[in-house]
This record gives sequence, structure tokens and C-alpha cells, in this order.
Amino acid sequence: MNIVFIAQDNKKELMVELCIAYEKVFSEHSLYATGMTAKTIMENTDLKVNRFLPGNHGGVEQIGMHITYNDVDMLIYLRSPIGSEADAQKAAYIMKLCDMNSVPFATNIATAEVLIHGLERGDLDWRDIVNPKER
Repeated sequence: MNIVFIAQDNKKELMVELCIAYEKVFSEHSLYATGMTAKTIMENTDLKVNRFLPGNHGGVEQIGMHITYNDVDMLIYLRSPIGSEADAQKAAYIMKLCDMNSVPFATNIATAEVLIHGLERGDLDWRDIVNPKER
């Protein structure tokens, strides 16, 4: 599965903690993240993360394109609910695309863990029908 991570600056440490806790699960999938989030995860784990541009330099739009083409199977976007208007607009953009394309989407640690446990159990295997991978 293709899993995308986005973390606002004040949530990057929490994203790293999530990736450390579930490193074994994530290591079995293709991982993607915006620039600094990818760098931070790779510096603190053994995970390989494909990097998009930084979020404020087009990375969110790159991810949006991949969602639109059904190349994203799960997205974890740790954000601050009291962030800037620009951050809220980016989150709304990603959320809308995930809703339009039935992409499981978490915006906080609790929902992220529910999705990860579902991923472990195979509850998200239906995404393989929507987004078949070459074998």
C-alpha cells in the first residue's frame, strides 16, 4: 500500500513517535511524505520514505495529484487545529480529495492508530482493488 505522511511543524515529533511505534508495519509498505516530514522520519527510523516537495512549496499539491489518480491508499496528516488559515486550507483540500477518492484519512494520532491497526489486520486490503499494484 502507498501510505502518505504530512505533519505540520509542531506535529513532526509526534509523527516520528508514531513511525517508531509502528515501524514494523510501515516497513512493509511504500511510504511518502512532504519534504521535512520525510527527512525527519528517515533521520529517526530505518524507514525509507519517498520525498515530495515541502508542503509549502508544492508538496501538498503533489500529494493531491497522487490522490486524484488513486495512487494513495492511506494518508496520515497530523495537523494543529489552531494552525494558520493557509494550513487549514491545505488540510481541507487534502480531506476533500480523500473523501472524493475513498482514501482512508487521519488527522490526529488516535485516528491514525485505528487506521494502522486496520492496516495490520488487512481491513484496508480493499484498496488493492481500487489501486492494483503490479506483482
